[in-house]
Amino acid sequence: MRARVLAAATVAVLLITATPVPADAAPSAPAAPVVVPCPKLPTPKVTRPPRPVPPAPVPAQQAVGGEALATAGLVVPPAVPAPPPVTAGSWLVADLDSGAVLGGCGPHEYATPASVQKLLLAATMLPKLDPKQVATVTRPDLDIEPGSSAVGLLVGGRYSVETLWLGLLLQSGNDAANMLARLGAGSAQAGVREMNAEARRLGAWQTRAVTPSGLDGPGQFTSAYDLALIARVCFADPTFRRYALTERTQIPAQPALKKPGFQIQNENPLIHNYPGALGGKTGFTDLARHTYVGAAERDGRRLVVTLLGAERRPVRAWEQGARLLDWGFSLPRDASVGRLVEPGEVSAEGPTASAPPAVAGAPAAGGSAAAGPEWLGGAVVGGGAALVGLVAAAMALRRRPRGRRRA
Repeated sequence: MRARVLAAATVAVLLITATPVPADAAPSAPAAPVVVPCPKLPTPKVTRPPRPVPPAPVPAQQAVGGEALATAGLVVPPAVPAPPPVTAGSWLVADLDSGAVLGGCGPHEYATPASVQKLLLAATMLPKLDPKQVATVTRPDLDIEPGSSAVGLLVGGRYSVETLWLGLLLQSGNDAANMLARLGAGSAQAGVREMNAEARRLGAWQTRAVTPSGLDGPGQFTSAYDLALIARVCFADPTFRRYALTERTQIPAQPALKKPGFQIQNENPLIHNYPGALGGKTGFTDLARHTYVGAAERDGRRLVVTLLGAERRPVRAWEQGARLLDWGFSLPRDASVGRLVEPGEVSAEGPTASAPPAVAGAPAAGGSAAAGPEWLGGAVVGGGAALVGLVAAAMALRRRPRGRRRA
């Protein structure tokens, strides 16, 4: 019996080692997709903190809105004028009404949001809060980075929710962001959790908020595509549109604190300089650099532009946005490379239905890295594994003591 097993193993070894695998039978690695470089403006050298390591890309999430959007490079419709060069690391132009994506650069690439994240706060809390509600400022509401943008709220001061929204959108007040998150969810931290749940509902799978204001925090990311999803929800709200186009407002006096009122102005230059502007949001931190979201209407067509990681020289971020809006308005109305998904449409695209993207360094959910196509491919075409198995089986039979059975 042992002789027959050894003979069979020897024949198998000879077949595996002597029979070449036909070239057309060998599996070929899929060709790497061609990445078209985005038109870029020369940028000055800047000092910035080290870039955070983003989560590992999830193919299903990168293709939200269309397979063509799963690129780190340029994606535009065929036979259209080239988009203007910008300094932004990623950007996207989309139609607010139809949801058509007109073009972009790295639409689903992770980037740091800065204050454009306040749009996610607005999308989450604006429907929940009564603009006439008056609330008192607490000390934790003013727990913001020293020197960062603030409205100038006072501990013990009483302000309407509408005043807080205007302070958030006109002056990019981080103090207003903390207070609005608290009023909407009970605490700033609970507000952030609700912001992340809203991002999942919208299909914004590259977005993970850590702070309500967009001040930098570990593991905080978004993408140009996600910002367009969030902005679309915001601009669908007439109250948001009114706030975003407000040029100036008065922060009321606080008689109990013996403090006078003061005026604030809208810091988004688009509303003063671009015909048909609908508003938007600026952002900046040393880590994120300049970020921007802007929208405008022309000939009955409403477009939105999102930019991440831009420099203000040689062209400021809002001006880069204006140039991309001009480019978008120049395209045919049926031009498209993808679309903005509807809220709730892709709630199952991520790792789980409710979990935010995993932060780099954290273990991934699901099976081990050993399982998958690579392992299957090795079993199918790798003769080495089969050879070792056959030889091991034969040697085990040869060493087996007489009279003993094994299952």
